Amino acid sequence: MSKFYITNSIPYVNAQPHIGHALEFIQSDVVNRYQRLLGNDVFYLCGSDENAIKNVQAAEKAGMDIQSFIDEHAKEFQDLADALNIHFDIFQKGSDQSHHKASQKLWELCEKNGDIYKKSYKGLYCVGCEEFKSSSDLDENGECFEHPGKSLEEVEEENYFFKLSKYQDFLLELIESNTYEVVPEFRKNEVTSFIKTGLEDFSISRSNRRAKNWGVPVPGDPEQRIYVWFDALNIYQSGIGFGDDEDTYSKWWPANLHVVGKGIIRFHAVYWPAILQSAGLKLPKKLFVHEYFTVNGQKMSKTLGNVINPLDMIKKYGADALRYYCLAKISPFQDGDFSEEKLVEAYNSDLANGLGNLVARVAKLAENNKLIFEDQPLAIDPDVINFSEKFQFNNALESQWQEIAKADRLLNEQKPWNLPREEAVSVIKDLIQKIRLISFSIQPFLPITSKNILKQFSGEIKSQSPLFPRIV
Repeated sequence: MSKFYITNSIPYVNAQPHIGHALEFIQSDVVNRYQRLLGNDVFYLCGSDENAIKNVQAAEKAGMDIQSFIDEHAKEFQDLADALNIHFDIFQKGSDQSHHKASQKLWELCEKNGDIYKKSYKGLYCVGCEEFKSSSDLDENGECFEHPGKSLEEVEEENYFFKLSKYQDFLLELIESNTYEVVPEFRKNEVTSFIKTGLEDFSISRSNRRAKNWGVPVPGDPEQRIYVWFDALNIYQSGIGFGDDEDTYSKWWPANLHVVGKGIIRFHAVYWPAILQSAGLKLPKKLFVHEYFTVNGQKMSKTLGNVINPLDMIKKYGADALRYYCLAKISPFQDGDFSEEKLVEAYNSDLANGLGNLVARVAKLAENNKLIFEDQPLAIDPDVINFSEKFQFNNALESQWQEIAKADRLLNEQKPWNLPREEAVSVIKDLIQKIRLISFSIQPFLPITSKNILKQFSGEIKSQSPLFPRIV
């Protein structure tokens, strides 16, 4: 048994979760479940990014105190995970005092190495990214690529900075050598290109005036708070005991895999390893970068009114139906479009008429023949292993739906309902084992469905209500 530590990115809790958050939760949970299915000792972390100016501003707008506001929204993300049948081993809140202690320790380690200094700075600040922006970070309209339509703030204040420029050669070698592997390859190339343009030191604190005294205090300077990325990235460590429980921390760190969206790749592939190197800490091993959802062909936007609440989809169609759509119909390495119409289409064609219909037909034949099935050994399909190792979840599921099609053809060709009982039972048992192998292999993707099928096709087999009732 090998240890495997996986982290979900840490969402801001300034608003309710949307369908894009569900996409990443589902993708990282597949890796979590896949590693457990391999027999590895897995720790799965998520948390809430709470020490951010955008959270402060959102709480003020809502007329709530900051702690109550972030607690309310952090719970919404945990509720979404529960609804998707996802269990985090820890959900680390950024306002937790153990996290404050860990972030101050990280600061002190970097400061001890001479990599933190204070200076006055003036620049354009994107509250959405919680980052100062240079001209190369802006589009032709002078807007942030990640947050078009939102005005940048001109900010002038005294901040602490981290000496990122000092680590340029180190970072280039780290990424190019795959010592810290960035997947997919084109995102790795993007990172190396960014590093080669020349790295600039970046701000890691903000004044109490702008932060409204919210966040982790800078050690030795009560007028400053630790800036969101320096503290937020450290949730990956504070959640496993950094600065508090060294036995747990030493067991799990470094992370085997960070799962993040493309919009925050720079922070995870450049800032984070530089901070850890400065602090003399071990570096994560791999970074999986996924793409985004559009909605009906458009970028999700509150202004456009097209932000989809994933809980609404789960209530209407079920967790596994949403999981299936996010995994089977979306490539992790290309932006994918979400629409309820497409979800219903996939539900009916692949789940109701595909897997569900096959299971119902075979179960009825087994029941009619009073068949008792003795369990046979199960193993993960090699195609699922191959594609899962590459995070190609859509291809992994496609391989299993090809197996479903083969089983359907076998059933229609053999016509066990027309065969003598002995021959019929042989065909049915063969089909049952094929279905069980498919169900075993799709456990990481559709855990509820897999469990129900394996339970149904064990011992005395009976017909049951449809796995996926057709939507009309």
